[in-house]
Formats: sequence, structure tokens, C-alpha cells
Amino acid sequence: MAENDAREVLQAYLGALRDRSDFGRFFAPDVRWTTMETGDQVVGRDAVRDFIVAFHTQVFDARPEVINLLFGDGTAILEARFVGTHTGEFAGIPPTGTQVVAPYCVAYDVSGGLITALRAYLPITVLRAQLAEASAAGRTAVPAPR
Repeated sequence: MAENDAREVLQAYLGALRDRSDFGRFFAPDVRWTTMETGDQVVGRDAVRDFIVAFHTQVFDARPEVINLLFGDGTAILEARFVGTHTGEFAGIPPTGTQVVAPYCVAYDVSGGLITALRAYLPITVLRAQLAEASAAGRTAVPAPR
């Protein structure tokens, strides 16, 4: 039963994320986001939602391309590609307008119909390298959205 719960929650959450609608409603009040590469954490429904919104709409204009979803007892794993345009400062690099592509995975814990934890295996160094290369090549920066 918990596997079906995770499946229903994740499918609805990903639909809302792609549609840029209220995906925060799928988070527990004390949800925790961890970027596994850096160890950075964000805690709380509003803080995690705002972090994801900023990454997908302010730093990049991006949406996930789902490759695979796996479900277990109160867990889910997303395999996806992060595809977007660099529109805001990231890792000290001003907006370049560069199209970035990076594979990533997120492990989700689901309990009581809500996502309680997200562990993102997002290759920050890959994104940084793509942007640094574009910046070094002298590509024109685009203004950050207001």
C-alpha cells in the first residue's frame, strides 16, 4: 500500500512541477531537501518549494525530463535530465543564456501522502563547468528575470 501511496504522490507532484503549479502541497511541513554533492540542506515546506522554484525559474528556465520512476515502500527514485537555460546567477557565474543539460536522480521519502525528504543527486560541478565554458567563450549574458 505504501508503494501505491508513493506512486500517486510522486506522479501528482511531478505533474505539478512540470506545469509550474502548486507542487508544494505535496510536501510535509518539515520536509528536507539535501543536495548530496554539496551536503547543502533546505528544511520546511515553503523553503523547499521556494528553493525548487528559484532553481527552475530564476537561476534557470528549466523543467525536468523524466527518464524513469521507481517506487518502493514509502520511497521513490526519479531518474531525469535537467534541461534549461541559464537566466540567473549560479555558482558565481552571471547569466549566460546557455542551454544546460545534466542527468540527475532524486530519492524521495513519502509518508502519510506527503513527501518528507528529497535527496538530490544533481551534478552541480557539471552545471558549473557548462556555464564556465560558455562564460569563457564570451557568450552574451541575458538579463535576469524580474
